[in-house]
Amino acid sequence: MERPARPLLALALRLGFAVSLSSLLMVVKYAAQSGVSLPEIMFWRQAGCLPVIFCSLALSGKLAQLRTQRITAHGGRAFVGMTNMVFNFGAAILLPLAESTTLSFTTPLFAVLIATVVLRDSIGPWRLTAVILGFAGIVIVAQPGTEPIPLLGGSMAIICAMLTAIINYQIRDLGRTEHPACSVFWFSAFGTVLMLPLMPFFMTQHSAWQWLLLASLGLLGAVAQLFMTASLRHGKVANVVVIDYTQLIWATAFGWLIWDKIPSRNTFLGAPLIIAAGMIIVWREHRKRHDIAISSSEND
Repeated sequence: MERPARPLLALALRLGFAVSLSSLLMVVKYAAQSGVSLPEIMFWRQAGCLPVIFCSLALSGKLAQLRTQRITAHGGRAFVGMTNMVFNFGAAILLPLAESTTLSFTTPLFAVLIATVVLRDSIGPWRLTAVILGFAGIVIVAQPGTEPIPLLGGSMAIICAMLTAIINYQIRDLGRTEHPACSVFWFSAFGTVLMLPLMPFFMTQHSAWQWLLLASLGLLGAVAQLFMTASLRHGKVANVVVIDYTQLIWATAFGWLIWDKIPSRNTFLGAPLIIAAGMIIVWREHRKRHDIAISSSEND
């Protein structure tokens, strides 16, 4: 039986996801600047998530949701996901949060390109317009010819957006058979195992404050994942994804409050183009599914 839609609850949960994810990236940046290495940040992000997910399922009597027959698929998703995490966290460390967040909004553009090149999906005028708008926004944010953002950081943000588009297909495939908590748990488990061999080389002594930062990584990561999956239980992707763009508000606020950094004029000019491109794609996909549903019902 299909769960009834609760759009207001779905939007509230999605807002929780946006705030949690922005807070996670803020902690990543702050921890790195305090002297914690990126490999150790990634390790604790994954290892800290495991007890949160396990305990929440144990307390609710739902540990059976962790059972899987697709352990290889989870491993492949974890490998791509951990690679993506290098670029995502690296971009947050190297760039101002507002700029790295803005560039992350290009994920729908790469989803369109992947669907066109790999899946041989046709690209219509609306999606073509979105791609052009989005990449125009990237050029503006990157500020060529003035004071450009760091090349390495900008490149990492773009690669992260591209990998996120690929991960969306992996998650969609896993979602056919796996419970969301199962996917989150095994992603964290595989990620912890992948990073563990690096710990003897990168782990150092930390202050109590640094340990608090590292502990918050796993908690924020788990909370963000739970908010995201819960929002999709109560609302459709096309209806809630608009809230994701509020991450720019939180990233800007963190940048101002913690680093006294205000986004450049180019970021304010380019961000609306990138956001508009993403919204066009979301709207177009929503209309496409709606038309298909109507056509199917008429043929029944």
